[in-house]
Amino acid sequence: MIPTLVIGLREGIEASLIVGIIAAFLNRNGGRDALRQMWIGVTAAVVLCLIIGFGLVALSRELPQRAQEGMETIIGAFAVVMVTFMILWMSKHARGMKKELEGAAQHALNTGSARALVAMAFLAVLREGFETAVFLISVIQNSASVGSGAVGAGIGIVVAVVIGYGIYRGGVRLNLGRFFKVTGLVLVLVAAGLAMTVLHTAHEAGWVNVGQGQALDLTWLVRPGTVLQSLLTGVLGLQPTPTVIETVVWLVYAVPMLAYVAWPRGRRSAAKKPADKPAGEPAPASTTSIRA
Repeated sequence: MIPTLVIGLREGIEASLIVGIIAAFLNRNGGRDALRQMWIGVTAAVVLCLIIGFGLVALSRELPQRAQEGMETIIGAFAVVMVTFMILWMSKHARGMKKELEGAAQHALNTGSARALVAMAFLAVLREGFETAVFLISVIQNSASVGSGAVGAGIGIVVAVVIGYGIYRGGVRLNLGRFFKVTGLVLVLVAAGLAMTVLHTAHEAGWVNVGQGQALDLTWLVRPGTVLQSLLTGVLGLQPTPTVIETVVWLVYAVPMLAYVAWPRGRRSAAKKPADKPAGEPAPASTTSIRA
């Protein structure tokens, strides 16, 4: 439940921020017609993502057991790639996202192109929704309880929508840098565990047969049937007896990614360019608050 909640919250916040920033900008600048068109684009993107998600689940259930393992491997690997790209991109652009989006929205209004704003919101929601669908399907398929995984994802998305609306109305201030750093660290661990699962399903599908010797005995920690086992396996992907290749992949992925996400980029940049900021100028805000 925890991994899917974090995924739903993180992806939902990203989509809500983009839509909220564009909506608030249009509301302030009189783009009422464009605002209505934007909501149509958002709705279309949500419906399309739901169709894709249900389609992938239905296709997976129709396949034979070995083919299901192969499909789970492909979906899992794709999910790891997507979430890695998303973590890296957001680590770089979270602080300047509001300014970039408002600049693009202003340009679209100046050129009289409401379609550009509709496309911007549509593609943002479609991208986040597609990433969420693939990642959630992969995680839920390998979780102990499909029901709890789905509930966790639902809670995360609902909370994200509430926060996004609060930001749009101006009643919620969110430290984007800190939020995306914390959730990024959690998602790195989830993705590393998913990478281990990908190797496991690839072996079950007959695609990977190297490094299948037992690397560790974690039965003292990951005890089957316990709450701790559900937590460690669900969040970190830890198995009671991980194989050599699964352990190597977990370490190769998790260690550099955790170091990258945890690295204090803001303070390093400030130390490099102390003269760029005029004396007496207030520090840039690290929170996002959008007023309609």
